[in-house]
Parts: sequence; C-alpha cells; structure tokens
Amino acid sequence: MDKTKPQSIILIGYRATGKSSLGRLLSRELNLPLVDTDALVEERYGKTIQSMFADEGESVFRDREAALVAELAGANEPMILSTGGGVPLREESRKYLKNMGFVVWLRASRETIFARMNGDDSNESRRPPLTDLKPLQEIDAVLAVRNSLYQETAHLTLKTDQCSLDELAHEIIRNLPQ
Repeated sequence: MDKTKPQSIILIGYRATGKSSLGRLLSRELNLPLVDTDALVEERYGKTIQSMFADEGESVFRDREAALVAELAGANEPMILSTGGGVPLREESRKYLKNMGFVVWLRASRETIFARMNGDDSNESRRPPLTDLKPLQEIDAVLAVRNSLYQETAHLTLKTDQCSLDELAHEIIRNLPQ
C-alpha cells in the first residue's frame, strides 16, 4: 500500500453485516468516493444479481465480479469499496483487495445476519439464495466456506452486532495505517 496518498478502505463480509451502510458513512466522513461492487455489476449488465444467477449462473456473475475488482484495483484511486459477500471467493480478487488498501472484515452472528436480511425489503429481489438450504442453515454453510477467506484477506476484523455505524467508522479510522 502506498503511504503517500490516501488509501482505499475495502469492506468485506457476508451479506447483511453492514458493508453498504458503513461504506456510505465512511465515504461522507473521509470524502472518498463510494463504490459498491454489487450495484456496479448490476448497473453495467442491466440486471439484478438475482437475474444474473437465474439467467447465466453464479459462475458468470463471479467472473464479472472478479473482472470489476481487477479493474478497480488498476484504477489506483482511493475509494471506499463495499464488496459483495462472495468477492473473496476468488484468489486473484483477494490479492487485489489486499493490495488496494486497508481491508476490513465485518462480521455478525448468524442470528443478526438473519434478522437484518429479513428486515431488508430488497434482499429477496436482489440477492439470490446461495444454496437450497433454509436461511439459517445457508448462513452457516456459506460462512463455513468463506470465514477463512475473509480472515486471510482482512487487515482488521470488526463485529457489527452491537456497534453503531459511527462506532465502527471510528474504529476503522483509528486503525488505519499511518
């Protein structure tokens, strides 16, 4: 990471852990542009992630997501990057994220994730199920695969269950390398 310019802050973690909300706050606080990989992929391809999964399959979506991460890393511009929960599945994406800036893994308990997903009206229309399991079982199964990848990628890990967005933002800013 280049210490002579402001660095990017990259937010990773499972869906409903606070990446988008915290990204908006950090963008305002630090006066850096916010880039949301899910929103950008949807915008570029003119369809929701749910539609991409249904029409073209998860692997096509993951290819698009990985290409976008590589493009953003190549731009070499500081930003707040809110990633889709599956971005770290690809090894090359994990490398790009780590080299782009300060990576923060946002974690939450399965119960918190489940409650937040149920409280988000856009969840069902935008985010496809990732397995054929019931929601709590899916959360457990997906986290069993992804937690080690999130951990490998992150410079800082924060639990979001009991913290406000302001508290989380303060903790990230306090931990940024100088």
